[in-house]
Amino acid sequence: MGTETDIWYFENVDLYNIFCPHKVKGVDEKHEFSTYSKGNYVYFPDERSSHIYLIADGRIKIGTYNTDGKEIVRAILSKGEVFGEKSILGDQTSTRREFAQAMDSNTSICPLTVEDMQELMKNNRELSIKMTRLIGFKLLKAERRIESMVYKDARTRIIEFLCDWADEKGQKIGYETLVKGFFTHQDIASLTATSRQTVTTTLNDLREKNLLTFDRKRLLIRDLEKLKIEVSK
Repeated sequence: MGTETDIWYFENVDLYNIFCPHKVKGVDEKHEFSTYSKGNYVYFPDERSSHIYLIADGRIKIGTYNTDGKEIVRAILSKGEVFGEKSILGDQTSTRREFAQAMDSNTSICPLTVEDMQELMKNNRELSIKMTRLIGFKLLKAERRIESMVYKDARTRIIEFLCDWADEKGQKIGYETLVKGFFTHQDIASLTATSRQTVTTTLNDLREKNLLTFDRKRLLIRDLEKLKIEVSK
């Protein structure tokens, strides 16, 4: 349990504020922000993995397509988070397996070349550890998601997603947990491999039980520990 808690901690670190190129001497002079409109792609599958990206503002959807061309959403990331980090594990000819797409207007991204990132990691042991732990966390998260889809029903997957999201992004207010920037029901359905209707039904049921309340801008969980008990029902 301790190891997993440590990994969650590093996921919550705002890495944008640690190594945004604008904050690094020598790199800041040649760096510019990239801005994307809603629906624009940062990169596509099979493109060369030459950069790592930090989200300065807005949200990014990471996903793939199955053999039928259906979109599979792997993650939705927000301000302060990093994506494309697997590029530091391969060589300069390696390619992406997923796409990255802007979900909001005026999404602002800080691109950082693999060479610059490797140089920063070489000169900053703390940053190197954080990046290593971040990659490890994302691999663990992917394994948990696959296990959940194989062994657990739709309702359980949705509740586990809410609990994990609250642990990761929530702000404790007494017994309650507040999470700002609530996902749409379709986003949750995509992330949990369920249907929008099942998400709506589950959320309404949990609201009727007074376990949570929500609107388009926030999720408020009345008691996170009580919500976690729902997983085993």
